[in-house]
Amino acid sequence: MKFRNYSEFWPFYLTQHSKSSTRAWHFVGTSCVFVCVILAVVLNNYWLLLLAPVIAYGLAWFSHFFIEGNKPATFGHPFWSLRADFHLYALMLTKPFRAKDTSTRDRQM
Repeated sequence: MKFRNYSEFWPFYLTQHSKSSTRAWHFVGTSCVFVCVILAVVLNNYWLLLLAPVIAYGLAWFSHFFIEGNKPATFGHPFWSLRADFHLYALMLTKPFRAKDTSTRDRQM
């Protein structure tokens, strides 16, 4: 699929994350990124930064292949997928989130 901008990509991203368990695995994976970054700084062990994407993508891809039953959007749109992952993470942190929450305000976040 071709998208001209992030606003067009976001609703597609939500369709690829329609199951709450898929979103939960993404949330855990993204949380692990933050934990790895904090531990790398605190322990002065920057090799932990290499672990962050392995854990995050591993958990996310697991959820796509075995729960959602689709191919990760990362394969076709890596940068917008990363942005959308953090967008989804922020929404899940700040309010109860359902896949149908695609208001203009959320799409422009």
